[in-house]
Order: sequence, then structure tokens, then C-alpha cells
Amino acid sequence: MALDKNQIAKRIAKELKNNTYVNLGIGIPTLVANYIPKGINVEFQSENGVLGMGPFPYEGEEDPDMINAGKQTITTLPGAVLFDSAMSFSMIRGKHVQLTVLGAMEVSQQGDIANWKIPKKMVKGMGGAMDLVASAENIIVAMMHTNRHGQSKVLKECTLPITGVKCVKKIVTNLAVLEVCKKEEKLILLERAPGVCVEEIIKLTDADLIVNKNTPEMEI
Repeated sequence: MALDKNQIAKRIAKELKNNTYVNLGIGIPTLVANYIPKGINVEFQSENGVLGMGPFPYEGEEDPDMINAGKQTITTLPGAVLFDSAMSFSMIRGKHVQLTVLGAMEVSQQGDIANWKIPKKMVKGMGGAMDLVASAENIIVAMMHTNRHGQSKVLKECTLPITGVKCVKKIVTNLAVLEVCKKEEKLILLERAPGVCVEEIIKLTDADLIVNKNTPEMEI
């Protein structure tokens, strides 16, 4: 069975390392803050000037002045700090953010990511993605495996304007966990969603895959 958005975020949360600084992009990535594993201490940073974001607030407890870069209301943890965008991007460009989790419209088998523009369509735009893909030590993409027409978003080559080249290390979709193999410029199938067979993933993936017949199911 394919994962929903919250389950994708929950799987990505397992990639969090203790005592690291993490930036969460717009969309599915913002949900990761709700699933921090026990014993793991991370500081979530947002480009609009927040360090120390907590989970989403409960309904009725929202503070309209406390938002993330996607204009969603957030909570802050004890010790959180607020600052201007200049300071925020100094943190990013200074390589002080170890992990970035981004949404994407397309990802290629070389690790290219396209997530900021669809020609002739209105989308939210670049945001801080260009700086993040150029500066973060580790980039994980959270996305649906196919578009609404059932076409793969995991491609041999991106067809949309590219945000970053050969920067993505891992992709977590509703069907699979994939890792970029830079040496062969292919994607390694690491895990599959519960109940989803390897053959289905291959069928719905345009990119070239390195497949282990005994690919394990994700533990959600």
C-alpha cells in the first residue's frame, strides 16, 4: 500500500541525526517536525528567520504571527530564536545547515532536482531552495512517485527548470526509498512501501534502478 504524506514524513524523520541543524522545505517536508524520533535532538531552521521550530500547533492554539517559510503557523521550542532573512541565509550559505528536506516536481537519477517552476503555471517560486541545494551537506527529497496522470516524477533527466545539479542524496516517495549512486548515475532501490512490489516500482519509475530482489519493506 502506498504511503500517505504523513507516512513519508515519518520515514524521513528516521534519517535525522542527533544534534544537527535541519531545514524543512514547503509541503510534505514540514510534516517531518511532527515525527522526531525519541532521543534525537535536532534544531529546525526556516529561511524566513526561525531556529528552533516545533511541531504544528493544535487547532485553536495557532499564533498568526508565528509562521514558517511556507506561511504555515508553527510552534517554537524553548530556546528558539527569531532573526531576519539576512541572518537566516548567512546560516545556509555558511554551511551551518547539515540536512535539507525538500519537496520536488521532478528528480533525476543523477541527483538533479526541479522544484521551483512550471512554465506557464503559477507556483510559489524559488524561495530559498537555490541556496539550500548549493549549501547543505545532505539533501533528501520528499515527493509523490508519480504525478496526477500516473507519470513518473523520478526521471532519467529532469524536464522542468532545474534548481540544483547532482545535489540530492536520497529520495523518499509514497512507493520507495531511493539513493543516488553517483558512480553509476543510477538510483539504488533501498526500501519499498509496505505491500508494494518491486515490479510496480520499476514500472512507475522512468529512472534507471539498481535493484536487490530482496528489497525490504519500510518500517513506518
